[in-house]
Amino acid sequence: MHNAKAAPTPLPQGYVPTPNETPENPKHKSHYQQVIGSLLYLMLGTCPDIAFAVTKMSQFTANPSEEHLSKALYICRYLVGTADYSLTYGRSRDGIITYADADWGSAHTRRSNTGYIVLISGAAVSWQSKAQKTIALFSTEAEYMALSDTCRQLVWIQNLFGELHINLRSIPLCGDNQGSIFIASNAVQEKQTKHIDICYHYIREVVESGKVKLYFVKTAENYADIFTKNLSRDKYLKCRSTLGISFEQNT
Repeated sequence: MHNAKAAPTPLPQGYVPTPNETPENPKHKSHYQQVIGSLLYLMLGTCPDIAFAVTKMSQFTANPSEEHLSKALYICRYLVGTADYSLTYGRSRDGIITYADADWGSAHTRRSNTGYIVLISGAAVSWQSKAQKTIALFSTEAEYMALSDTCRQLVWIQNLFGELHINLRSIPLCGDNQGSIFIASNAVQEKQTKHIDICYHYIREVVESGKVKLYFVKTAENYADIFTKNLSRDKYLKCRSTLGISFEQNT
């Protein structure tokens, strides 16, 4: 891939992968798993901008097709064009701020995607893009589950800072669904939400204790969107810029 043409985004706009229905090819499968494994290493360490693409393509490692391999290498082409980009801290004095989002229901599994990003001093320190464990019956439920999963990470970060003798105030958590924020902030039982797994109501305790404070933001300003779906180029670049990823000229 050294001489490969750079791609502007990790996946082509509008691309939706589908399962491979042809028989398994062991050699092809091994090659695909090696590529995905290498990309996962980069995504977990320093490349939050490829989190959704890598997580999505990793769902097809059991029986990948030629198209799946082509799109995995497309991610590599994106990395070729962003090799001199890095996470840059200190661009902002906002402290800690978090964004969480969910994309309701995928085409072939019906499971929603959860994504969140934790920013400190203007750059990402923690991020995740994953399929939810249970099927959400409506979008507000999917968003509520995303907020709850994010709260668990925020409590861990708060405990970590506590061990360093740094007492954090309420960590801001931003979401773009008012219904999910209402459910998290009010311990009410309604027929539309009574089926939600009790483990996701953990967020209510966290909010009530003051460890996390919920804020509503418009969808266009929820930068966790980059972790839940394949965005258009313009929106992708806008979200990427908020992760603290910037171009560093080699000297």
